[in-house]
Amino acid sequence: MKKVLSSVGVISVCLSASMAWSQDDLQGILDRHCLACHNAGLAGAPKMDDVAAWAPRLEKDLDVLTQTVISGKGAMPPKGTCFSCSDDTLKAAVELMIQPFK
Repeated sequence: MKKVLSSVGVISVCLSASMAWSQDDLQGILDRHCLACHNAGLAGAPKMDDVAAWAPRLEKDLDVLTQTVISGKGAMPPKGTCFSCSDDTLKAAVELMIQPFK
């Protein structure tokens, strides 16, 4: 029985690792679901080149920023339209998106 449980654990770890998103995958998510609004500043979205607009957001914890994306805000729909994205994937995408401001 222990061998079976150990094998299941190994398989679970391997599956989780294979589901991890690469930086290219995350950039693709940003390109498809985030940057159309954030590059142009549509509907009040902070523009990617507006450091002052991002400053108060960057004072917040990454988890708070991610929860805003998950829930949606203003004209931004929940998950920024990436309905197939897990919460962890969205968190990684948010982290990549705010990287230029760090």
